[in-house]
This record gives sequence, C-alpha cells and structure tokens, in this order.
Amino acid sequence: MVDRRPLHISQHILQAAGTRLYVHHRDRVPMDDAVIVVSNHRSFLDACVLMTALDRPVRFACHHYMGQVPVMREFVDSLGCFPLDTPGRRQQAFFQQAGQLLGTHQVVGIFPEGTQPMVTLKPPSTIQTFHRGFAHLALRSPVPNLAILPVAIAANAELSGPALPLRALHWADPSEPLFDQSGWHPLVIYRHVTAYIGQPIWIRQRDRDAYDGKTAKQAVQALSDRCYQDISDLLQQAF
Repeated sequence: MVDRRPLHISQHILQAAGTRLYVHHRDRVPMDDAVIVVSNHRSFLDACVLMTALDRPVRFACHHYMGQVPVMREFVDSLGCFPLDTPGRRQQAFFQQAGQLLGTHQVVGIFPEGTQPMVTLKPPSTIQTFHRGFAHLALRSPVPNLAILPVAIAANAELSGPALPLRALHWADPSEPLFDQSGWHPLVIYRHVTAYIGQPIWIRQRDRDAYDGKTAKQAVQALSDRCYQDISDLLQQAF
C-alpha cells in the first residue's frame, strides 16, 4: 500500500504557507499506473504543489545537497523525496531507486531543469534547458503502462528573499559549481500558483525498441524535447 502521508503533509505545508493553488486538467492524471512527473522548478514548494495538484503521493528525486543540510534534510524526508547520490554514483543510484518505485506503480517526480532555477531566479514564465535523465529512465524501465506526465507550475503571485549564502552549501556538495560563488540561495513562497497538467505521454514498446544502438540518443532527445515543448505550451496559458 502506498504511503499517503507525504500527500497530506504537502497539503498542510501549502496551507501553512498561505498558498492558494489552482489546478487545470486534473482528470488527465493516471491514478493507478506508474508515472514519471516532469515539471518546471523555482521553489521548494514545487513538490508540495505537484502532489496536491495530482492528488497522489510523488517520490521526488532531489539534489544531493538537500539530503545533507539540516532542516532541509528533514523537509525532503517528510515528503518522501530521495536525494541524488554523490557524483560518482549519482546516475546508477537514480536509475535503481526510481526504477524500483515505478515497478510498484508509484509516481516519480523529476525537475529536469536541475538546480539552476532554484539558485538563479528567472521570470516565472521562463523555462530552462532540460537534463535528459528522465527520458532515459522512461525508455529503459520495463514497466507496463508507464506514462510521463508534463506539468507546468505557473506562479501568479509570490514572495522571495535570501535564505542561505551559496558558499555555505559548498560543504554539502563541493561538486556543484553554483555553490562556489557569492550571493544567496533564494527562498520563493507562492501566494497564488496554478498547476497546468498536460496530456500523459504513454511509453510504448516501439519507443523502447528505438532506445537501442544508434537510435537511442535520438529517441531520448525527441522525448525530452516533447516534454519541454508541452510544458512551455502550458505555461503560455498563464502568461
């Protein structure tokens, strides 16, 4: 039985933060199948927003440093997140952990923009380049009825301010170049936010067949580009 406590905690966190959440197209969410949720990212509240919007617990892959910093570590643990491993073991551990979760028909959440938008804030209407790990995961996971669900998080009103000096996070992850600079890690709190849920992208056997040899790179790029475009199009509905 899937633990629904992270979903309930997410709902309470949004309530405590005074965040008003609006959801479009919740009927598109697969409720019983394995799902990889991909979304844009700018706030520590994004995991709570997505879980509440989907009404399903989501196991998020998060940056290594979030599992090292006190308070932040307890926060991600309470939400059922799994921090990525150190750089040498990061990819292998990610595929292993996420694959096991998908194999039990759970929802895995991934922010393909990575750490950059959390550290260097851009206008909420923008979306940055995607890392393609989620596409590799989808194409290599032998899970029947697996879907990628693109979701756009549109911050209609937010508060932001400094949280921690970036260099204070260098000890938690010396491999992250973003932490080797002056400035502060911002903290963004949504006041009004809308989640636009896209159409699920079902992974078929022909997609997995294309993930082989010379066509593998092309298959991954095509899937990543499709999700990027879907989320960009959803964001255009808000801005």
